[in-house]
Amino acid sequence: MINIAIIGTGNISPFHIKGYLEFPNRCKIVALVDIYPEKAKAKAEEYGLKDAQIYSSYQELLTRKDIDLVSVCTPPYLHAQISIDCMKAGKNVLCEKPMASSLEECDAMLLMAKETGRTLGIVAQNRFSTSFMNLKKTLDADLIGNVVWADIDSHWWRGTSYYDLWWRGTWEKESGGCTLNHAVHHIDLLNWMMGGVPKKVNAVLGNVAHNNSEVEDVSVAVLKYESGAMARLTSSLVHHGENQKIEFQGSKARIAAPWKVTASKAKENGFPEKNAELEEQLTQYYETLPNLAKEGHTGEIDNVLSALEQGIDPLITGHSGRNTIELITAIYKSGFEERMVELPISKEDPWYTVEGIMKNVKPFYQKTTFLENVTDQKITVGSDFK
Repeated sequence: MINIAIIGTGNISPFHIKGYLEFPNRCKIVALVDIYPEKAKAKAEEYGLKDAQIYSSYQELLTRKDIDLVSVCTPPYLHAQISIDCMKAGKNVLCEKPMASSLEECDAMLLMAKETGRTLGIVAQNRFSTSFMNLKKTLDADLIGNVVWADIDSHWWRGTSYYDLWWRGTWEKESGGCTLNHAVHHIDLLNWMMGGVPKKVNAVLGNVAHNNSEVEDVSVAVLKYESGAMARLTSSLVHHGENQKIEFQGSKARIAAPWKVTASKAKENGFPEKNAELEEQLTQYYETLPNLAKEGHTGEIDNVLSALEQGIDPLITGHSGRNTIELITAIYKSGFEERMVELPISKEDPWYTVEGIMKNVKPFYQKTTFLENVTDQKITVGSDFK
């Protein structure tokens, strides 16, 4: 039996709690931690966690030898230190996105995982979607030819009241805006499907609709890869309907989630005509792929539990999380310096550290509202891509 502690019982914690409860014969939630212990108590009552001990500080559970795995569900600026302390205390970690506030913090987390032999998993639950898993398998089948272009729409919508919560909308606490905290899902998917980060990034940032937030609510980035392929990534909190898309143009065909396939072949004059045979081949291949038994956070939790049981790495490791942070950092660097940026970002680069980032970002507006808590705990976590 794998004993679980959950640190942070805000909006995202129910996805972890419900995920673990799907596997009662494999794991048990034994501790809940929150700086507002009444929130942790409410979660324990809501989900019938009668045996879960409540703590107001994560340091209080570090000495417990019976805890095997910790879910870190706190605001982003706390992810690195909590994860490091938990691994140092002998516990495995599943850390919510984004992994950390800087590449320096990512590297410190990876070093601690290596030194302690603990498992460090990073939440990127969209990989555990049948639509995305099977899109990845279709890409890997090499049926569309070389990928030459990718289009990513990480479109979300949030009202200005979203930034009333005390830690949101500040560079110090939230560590970024929609690029870091929303598009992080699609950026992980892009890196995963493209096999790594791009070599060059050119980006534009703005805050067009949230005048109570220091951070961006829109970013547009153009990426160039070693292969010559390019991509366009839009991160947004101003798109009504939250219509999200991830699309790959290959030399032979286009595929996308939500699933869509289009294939063209050239006529004698170079203009396109429909390649119905390839479209049918792609559709048949895609439709033969199995559905995932568990999706979203539950699917990732299943994967992490299996990794611990089998002594192997989970699908989404700390290195995956670092790749995501590196691309996001490059987008911020390019946007604020208004120039093209090349990757990788070195340890000597000012954007490698939290301190360097704080010196180089420019608040778009001044945050004036700092609510301790919000009563409505219901949130959206993205399109279903069906």
